[in-house]
Amino acid sequence: DAPGVRLESLVIDGSLLAIDAAEGTGLVSLTNCDGLALADLDVRRGLLNGVALTACSGRVSDCDVRGMSQAGLFSLDARGLDLSHNAVMDCANNGIQVWRSAPGEDGTTVTANRISRIATKGGGTGQNGNGVNVFRAGGVIVSGNRIEDCAYSAIRANSSDNIQMTGNSCRKIGEVALYAEFAFSGALIANNLVDDAASGIAVTNFNEGGRLAVVQGNVIRNLFRREHEPVDKRGIGIGIEADAAVSGNVIEDAPTAGISAGWGPYLRDVAITGNLIRKAGIGIMVSADPKAGPC
Repeated sequence: DAPGVRLESLVIDGSLLAIDAAEGTGLVSLTNCDGLALADLDVRRGLLNGVALTACSGRVSDCDVRGMSQAGLFSLDARGLDLSHNAVMDCANNGIQVWRSAPGEDGTTVTANRISRIATKGGGTGQNGNGVNVFRAGGVIVSGNRIEDCAYSAIRANSSDNIQMTGNSCRKIGEVALYAEFAFSGALIANNLVDDAASGIAVTNFNEGGRLAVVQGNVIRNLFRREHEPVDKRGIGIGIEADAAVSGNVIEDAPTAGISAGWGPYLRDVAITGNLIRKAGIGIMVSADPKAGPC
């Protein structure tokens, strides 16, 4: 409850000392603080999150956050937050998390950050292991980031309306590099570069209401199949399901398929035009389930 808080040029070292998790959410923890400014912080070696913000507005910029046992930067229920020009690395579960306690407009911008070496020690099927993780937060812009070596996704948006992923450079990604999933409406995924991932882009879960997307102008290359997985092997450049336009993308080395439209009966109003696909197992793959209807 303190507006205008400013922390600048500090080293905050948790030294991996055990603390009571009920007493806080991060090494820097601010709640209900409007107009905050965190700049040039070195936050390292904590057993929780590095910087944890709840119901805050303002900016976090030019900070180094590393060696956290949860996430580097965590925001819940933001009221206008700018996360920019930070370096986040060697975190156990996520790099930057933008979450809301219930679905709603958030408007956080995540721009020009460097995120690397993000593990998934908490386990799960995608809630951990992401460079940027957006959950229930609408209107979030993730642009111009350099993201590499993440166990799951470079950018993963779950139930987040009007998500934008633009101009990001992503490499060495263990699952889908750019992911919009579950109950979302509206996703713009454009002008990104993905190199070395299990899949490039996925816009999925029409069964949960996931729909309405533009996937345009991306370069996706050097994909791989996870043969150790019993079902979810992937190796797909772009996968979409409903109310989506896919145009002007270049895809090279996709062992399963360059572009996949639909999943079982979940397919509606997909337009795939003007893409270049090279060295793919299948060029364009469309669901053959009769319930899927026309593509």
